[in-house]
Amino acid sequence: MSCKKLEGKVAIVTGGARGIGKSISKKLAEEGAAVAIVDVLLEIAEETVEEFKGQGFKAAAFKADVSSVEEVNETVKAVTGQFGRIDILVNNAGITKDTLLMRMTEQDWDAVMNINLKGTFNFTKAVIRPMMKAKGGKIVNIASVVGRMGNPGQANYSASKAGIIGFTKTVAKEFASRKICANAIAPGFIQTDMTKAISEDATDAFLSVIPLKRGGKPEDVANAVCFFCSNDSDYVTGQVLNVDGGMLM
Repeated sequence: MSCKKLEGKVAIVTGGARGIGKSISKKLAEEGAAVAIVDVLLEIAEETVEEFKGQGFKAAAFKADVSSVEEVNETVKAVTGQFGRIDILVNNAGITKDTLLMRMTEQDWDAVMNINLKGTFNFTKAVIRPMMKAKGGKIVNIASVVGRMGNPGQANYSASKAGIIGFTKTVAKEFASRKICANAIAPGFIQTDMTKAISEDATDAFLSVIPLKRGGKPEDVANAVCFFCSNDSDYVTGQVLNVDGGMLM
């Protein structure tokens, strides 16, 4: 008898081919889910799928720009066609275009909002009907601690992540009666290729305000996502979980 928490479930992970998204995809697959890895770069998504299949996981690659309603709807239709259902959505796709507000262009603002916030809206709206048909579902949105505390040079990113938090709570209230739970994860300083590019001084500044005195691992985020995707969280909805080593209390 299998004791995998997500056996028989079908999950969509946006931005699921690289970084934190890949760790999330892998964790869900390890727990038995069939994972639809959605990325704007199909080749990388396909490479990740081949890697996962080599480990005995169920996965498939799908190309979509999350800011495009048409592409998102087509992707959800394709995933449903291939796997028959959608039980889990993880809205992980996101970008940054950091600069101080005085230097931030309209294009910088719009690009981040379109991917981070509109992309979350697009995919959530697209999966709601399949989830209602399945009489339940789990939606997990990747926000950020800066969506709760702000951060200089990230007006666009902070606003998009704060928007995701408000959006998550509204979705939780609108669809609780349909047994669809929506929660958010707010990661802090997570060690990825992106944070490796940060200067040593800036990294030390981050670590100095983290009580655990270290950066998090992508797996730390993936473990929290898995909890929200499993039956362990059936009585939890509309919540925001900081995965930040105590950075924001």
